[in-house]
Amino acid sequence: MKFLTKLKFDFMSYRKAALVLSLTLIAISISALFVRGLNFGLDFTGGTAVVVEFENSPNLESIRSALEKDSFVDASVQSFGSAKSVQIRFQSKNEEESTQLRDQIERVILSMDATAEVGRGDFIGSQVGDELVEQGSLAILYAIFGILLYVTIRFEWRFSLGSVIALVHDVIITVGVFSITQIEFDLTILAALLAVIGYSLNDTIVVFDRVRENFLSMRKKTPQEVFNVSISQTLSRTVITSFTTLLVLLALFFLGGTMIHGFAFALIVGIVVGTYSSIFVASTSTLALGVSRDDLLPAEKEGANLDHIP
Repeated sequence: MKFLTKLKFDFMSYRKAALVLSLTLIAISISALFVRGLNFGLDFTGGTAVVVEFENSPNLESIRSALEKDSFVDASVQSFGSAKSVQIRFQSKNEEESTQLRDQIERVILSMDATAEVGRGDFIGSQVGDELVEQGSLAILYAIFGILLYVTIRFEWRFSLGSVIALVHDVIITVGVFSITQIEFDLTILAALLAVIGYSLNDTIVVFDRVRENFLSMRKKTPQEVFNVSISQTLSRTVITSFTTLLVLLALFFLGGTMIHGFAFALIVGIVVGTYSSIFVASTSTLALGVSRDDLLPAEKEGANLDHIP
C-alpha cells in the first residue's frame, strides 16, 4: 500500500459528481422508505419467540417446511447460540394467542423429533415495540448531536457540520438499502447503525486531523489543495482499515449464520458508504462551508505583544 501514500489525486475536482451521486442515493433511499418502509422484526412489531433444544443438530429447512404446512408462513427459524438450539419467532397479538400458537408449534416440533424440548414463549407486546422504535431513533439522534459538539470543540464548527452531514448521509443510505431489500430490521441492525456512525466518524476525524495540520504548515496552498493532500496522505490508512474490516464482516456474513446475517450486512454497507463519505461527503461539505486556514489559527490575545513590558 506504499503507492497510496505517494498518490497525488485531485479528489476535490470530483466533488460535484460526488454530490450528484450522494443526492441520488439519498433520494432513492428516502423514496424507498416512504413507498416500501422497513421490514421491522418482532423486536419492534411485537410477537413471540420460542427456543427449542434438540439432541442432534436439526435441519432448519425441514422445520420451516413443517411450520409452513401448519399455517406458520411468516415464522422465522434461526440457529440460537449453538447448532442444537433453534429460535422460532412468530407474530402474535396478545399473550393468550401467544400461548396457543406456542402449543401449536410444540406439537409440530414433537411430531418431527419427540426428544426435542420446547421452551416457553417470550411475548413482546406491540407497545414495547413502539417504544423500541422511539428509543432507537433517539439513540441515533443523541449520538449525532454528541458528535456535533465533540467535533466543534476539537476542530471548528464547519468541520462539525461537515462530519454530521456525512453521518446522516451514511445512516439514510444504509437504512434505504434495508428498505429496498426488505431484510428484517431488528435491534441488531439498530446496533449496527450506531457502530457505522462510530466507524464513519473515526475515518472522518483522521482526515480532518491531517487537514488541520496541513492548513497550518502549507500556508501557500488553497483549501482545495490542502484537502487533496490530506486525503492522499491518509488514503492508505483508510483503505487498509476498511479492507481488513470488510474481510472479517464478509466472513461473518457468509459463515456466521442467520442470527448475525443482517448485522454483518448492515456493517458491510455502512463501511463502504462511510469510507466514501469520509473522503468526499465530509470534506466536500466542509469545503463548501468556506473553511480556511484563518479559522484554525488560535485567537490572538489582546496585548500579547506587550507582555515583555514590566
